[in-house]
Amino acid sequence: MKTAISIPDSIFRAAERLAKRLGVSRSELYATAVAEFMSEHKNERVTERLNEVYGPDPGASQLDPEIAQLQAYSITKDEW
Repeated sequence: MKTAISIPDSIFRAAERLAKRLGVSRSELYATAVAEFMSEHKNERVTERLNEVYGPDPGASQLDPEIAQLQAYSITKDEW
């Protein structure tokens, strides 16, 4: 898939140097960078959803109160 993007000249020049140093094409460098960025952010929605279910306020939790109590009981009380 071809696409056109606009980036600052300084980033473009730095990316060109990096691609050359790594011995990869510009396309491969950008594809790798985007893939790594997406990988870093892939779990954000999972955390977001877990926060919705469990929430900081036990009274507002979407979790069945009995299940929440059993889960809380099963977790050891470690000090951080």
